[in-house]
Amino acid sequence: MDNFEGIILKEQAYGESSKILQLLTKDGIIGVMAKGCRNLKNVNRSATTKLTFGNFYLYYKKDKLSTLKSVDILNPFKQIKKDLTKISFAMYLLDLTYQVVRQNQNEQIYNILKNALLKIEEGMDALVITSIVEIKYLAFLGVMPILDCCSVCGSTSGITTLSATRGGYVCKKCINNDPIVSEKSIKLLRMYYYVDLEKISKTDVKEDVKLEINSFLEQYYEKYTGLYLKSKKFLKDLNKINS
Repeated sequence: MDNFEGIILKEQAYGESSKILQLLTKDGIIGVMAKGCRNLKNVNRSATTKLTFGNFYLYYKKDKLSTLKSVDILNPFKQIKKDLTKISFAMYLLDLTYQVVRQNQNEQIYNILKNALLKIEEGMDALVITSIVEIKYLAFLGVMPILDCCSVCGSTSGITTLSATRGGYVCKKCINNDPIVSEKSIKLLRMYYYVDLEKISKTDVKEDVKLEINSFLEQYYEKYTGLYLKSKKFLKDLNKINS
C-alpha cells in the first residue's frame, strides 16, 4: 500500500455505490476507485468529496485506476465550507487546477493549490489569493503575459496600463484606447507572480486594485487559454449579487 498527500479535484459516481476520484498529488493526478463510498455507513464517505485534503492510502497502480483504502484528513477546511463565497472560490480553483494539470504536470502546481486553499481557510482575501494562483498558472499554460516591459515596443519605462488585448504591460507611447489602470495594479500583478503563497501573511489590497487585476485576468484567460469553467461563471454571478 502507498501513501499520497493530495487534494480531490473531481468526483464521479460509479456503479450503485462507488466513486472515481481525481486526486491531485505533487506527482500529478491519480485516478482512484473509492469502492462503496456512497453507502451511508462507509468509513470513507465523508472523505471522498471534492476539496478533501489529506493523506490517501492507496493500492496504487501506475497509469491505471488505483483503489482507495483509507484517508487521514489533514485540514477539513471548515471555514471555507461554511462560507458560500469562500467555497465558490475554492471550487473554481479546483476546476482551474484540473485543467492546468491536464496540460502541464509540473509538481509546483500542487503546492500552489494547497497553499492557496490554506490561506483562504486562514481568512485571507479569497479574490487576492485566486488572482495570485491565476497569474502563476498562466506560466504553466504557456501564455504568460509580458510583465517586464511594454508588450508592444519592449520599452521598460513609462509603463502606463495593463492590456489583455496587447498581452501585458503597455507604455504611454503605445497606449491606444486601452483602459487605464492604477500604478498599484501594475506593480501588484507582477508581485503576484513572484510571491511565495506559503509565506503570505496578509492580503491588504484596496478594492479598486483587486477588481482591476481581476478584470485583466478574466479578459486574459478568455482571450488566450480557451478555458470555460462553469464554476467561474457562478463566481462572477455571485460577485454581481454581492456587489
